[in-house]
Amino acid sequence: MKKYLFIFCMILLIPLLIIFIIHIQIIQTAKQTPPASIPYLIVLGAKVNGEEMSLSLRNRAQTALTYLNDHPDTKVIVTGGQGKGEKITEAEALQRFFIENKISMERILKEDRSTSTFENLKFTKDLYAIDEAVIVSNDFHLYRATSFAKKLGIQGYPLAAETPLVVKTTLYIREYAAVIKMMIFGS
Repeated sequence: MKKYLFIFCMILLIPLLIIFIIHIQIIQTAKQTPPASIPYLIVLGAKVNGEEMSLSLRNRAQTALTYLNDHPDTKVIVTGGQGKGEKITEAEALQRFFIENKISMERILKEDRSTSTFENLKFTKDLYAIDEAVIVSNDFHLYRATSFAKKLGIQGYPLAAETPLVVKTTLYIREYAAVIKMMIFGS
C-alpha cells in the first residue's frame, strides 16, 4: 500500500514541481528591466478583433510606446500576421497605433507574415539581421519569447506588459504547456 501511495504522490508532485519551476522562470524574466538605448524594440503580435487590438496587444503597444518615447533612437519592429477574425495583420494594427501616437514611419519596421512567437522572431531576424533587441510582450509570455530569441542568435531583453486580469489564468495555463512543448521539441 505504501508503495502505491508513494507512486501516486510522485505522479502528482512531479508535474506540480515542473509547473512551479516554469512559473518562477516566467516571473523572474518579467521582472527584468531592459537596458537603455538598444537599437531595436520588437513588439510581438497578439489577437486583433477585426481591426481593433485586443487588450493584450494594446498593453504591449502602450508599454513599447513608453520605451520608444524614452529612447528616441530605438526603432520598433511590429510583428504578427493575420489570423481568423482579423481584418488586418497584427503588425498593421501595431503600426497604426504607433503612427497615431506620433512615432515616425522611419522608426517603424514591419514583419507581417508570422503566425507564432517563434516565427515573429525568426522572420524578424531574417528580414532585419538583428542581433540585439528589447522584446515586448505580456509578462507571462516573455520567458518563452526570450528563449526563442536566444536560440535564434538574438540577445533579447524582456520588457513586460501587463496581462489583462480577465484572461490571466487561462494564458498562464496555456503558457506552462507551451514552455513544456518548447523544452521537449525546441519550438
